[in-house]
Amino acid sequence: MNSLRGKTAIVTGASRSGGIGTAICLALAEAGADIFFTHWIPFDETEGNGVEEEWPQRLKDRLIGMGVRASHMKADLEDDHAPKRILDRVKRTIGTPHILINNATYCAPSTIRTLNTDLLDKHYHVNNRGTLMLTLEFAREFEKSNPDGGEGRIVFMVSGGPDPDNLAYIATKGALKAITAPLATGLAPFGITVNSVDPGPTDSGWIDEEMGQAFLPMFPMGRLGMPEDAAKLIRFLASSDSQWVTGQMIESNGGFLGK
Repeated sequence: MNSLRGKTAIVTGASRSGGIGTAICLALAEAGADIFFTHWIPFDETEGNGVEEEWPQRLKDRLIGMGVRASHMKADLEDDHAPKRILDRVKRTIGTPHILINNATYCAPSTIRTLNTDLLDKHYHVNNRGTLMLTLEFAREFEKSNPDGGEGRIVFMVSGGPDPDNLAYIATKGALKAITAPLATGLAPFGITVNSVDPGPTDSGWIDEEMGQAFLPMFPMGRLGMPEDAAKLIRFLASSDSQWVTGQMIESNGGFLGK
């Protein structure tokens, strides 16, 4: 399978071996894409699912072992300068990117009693401002490098549902859903498609045994979602076969009933 040979993909948020970001990197590399990924271990250390400090280098080595070029960098999307730094590093180390997978996210519990402006701003800065500025940096670079047109791909990882414990997270992910269609319309003349993927509850390290037992009856296929499930859909959306698919919010959740 070499459908992405000659393409370069940026995948944000690949900090852990069991995460969706890592699964996406591996799936795209299997299709032949060169991979540039970002990671931000301080989030995993304080609010995420645990630190794997050596994982970025191990992932890079694994990708290179698959026969593709790979590079990575630390990047905090809360930093206003991060989007340009990411694009500059990609161009220096691998080349002009064709694919952008916006997987990095910020998520911390927020309820009707705990949500405040600081917490909301933290979610917004990463999930919306940083993500959208990176998206526009990518699109502008793609247009400059492909003046006669080409095939570019942008995917947002999103979420939703009536979750009263993650109000800020759901609100900011909802904003990405809302901008998917208008952004797809604006970038269509460049040959860039824009889609959102909602993977539903995915066993990427945050689902403990109690939560797993609660979720399982809501999956009609009898198992929890895995990072590889989302990665397979994203590999299709990154390919030439998906050129006519744009402006869509696609659920890849095994028919999850707990919406």
